[in-house]
Amino acid sequence: MTEQTLLIVGGGIAGMSLAIRMRERGWKVDLVESDPQWRVYGAGISVTGPTFRAFKRLGLLDQLKANGYPSEFGVRICIPSGQAVADLPTPPIEPGMPVQGGIMRPVLHSILSNRTRAAGTDVRLGVTMTEWTQDKGEVTVKTSDGQQRVYSLVVVADGALSKTRERLFPDAPKPKYTGQYCWRLVADRAPEIDRCHFYLAHPITAGLMPTSATQMYLFLLSPEPQKIRIEEGTQWQRLKELMAPFGAILGKLRDNLSASSIVNVRPLEAVLVPRPWHRGNVAMIGDAVHATTPHLASGAGIAVEDALVLSDFLASETDIGRALDRFEERRWERCRMVVENSVAIGEMELNHASPDKLKALMAESESALRADI
Repeated sequence: MTEQTLLIVGGGIAGMSLAIRMRERGWKVDLVESDPQWRVYGAGISVTGPTFRAFKRLGLLDQLKANGYPSEFGVRICIPSGQAVADLPTPPIEPGMPVQGGIMRPVLHSILSNRTRAAGTDVRLGVTMTEWTQDKGEVTVKTSDGQQRVYSLVVVADGALSKTRERLFPDAPKPKYTGQYCWRLVADRAPEIDRCHFYLAHPITAGLMPTSATQMYLFLLSPEPQKIRIEEGTQWQRLKELMAPFGAILGKLRDNLSASSIVNVRPLEAVLVPRPWHRGNVAMIGDAVHATTPHLASGAGIAVEDALVLSDFLASETDIGRALDRFEERRWERCRMVVENSVAIGEMELNHASPDKLKALMAESESALRADI
């Protein structure tokens, strides 16, 4: 093959970000996504300063700012009644960069998927990779739509529940439940919610994040000793019970919950796959190798960073194997820190650790994330 060709398995944030970058590098890119509707659930996503920086390098910062809620303020800490007790100032990571903010997941998905297709990526939905073989630096791939194509590189970005990971690395760890559930609810933005607000009612932690001029979303972390099934029809009632300690805006949101409320809930799980993250010219990135919990709001950010760093090494190295090795060397420590510290923060919340210890670990993590990728 004279033309460099790439297959991306999975159409999430990591996969789409890599497709955009590699098309800019002149590679021919195919992307297969198992979901024929290419859906994402409809809650919000928090965006930190380092994540805004990653999207800037991807060329999407202006779209995020226009379609989300960029804030120049740090986090506001509140007691359950809603009274603010502290503002945590955060300097911008770059001049003019938002300090933090939010965006609706479907909006972010639309921005990324539109750019992915506009860049010239061949997107095939409802399609999975079924078989692959490697020979002389090429990967021959069969897909579920009956096609067979040959690629220079295959990158798997099919998420925390990756089926490909089990086949590529049979001994890799599986996602592990961390003892908390995360609840999300979309609501009309109250004017006073101009930044992220945290509400602490141990063992419950809740927050409000604006996602646009008109919307915000509630997130709530609750302890649960074991994974349980929460019936869809009763989720709003369970959330209402969990929100009992709160007043002010959260109290109003609680009182307005009903059977028609759209509640999103999931158990928090994490996985960190030891290196290597590739076998030959088949590699893994994103949640497939480092799925984290939301405590540092960095899962999306490190997924985009993976795409940026990998694309840079593929551009600077003539040998793909060397590029993959350098990618893993660069990314391992940062991704390990995000996963392990996020899980540790969750454990500290469950074990009622002192606020000073919790604050110290969060500050240490945020300082590390501000360092360049």
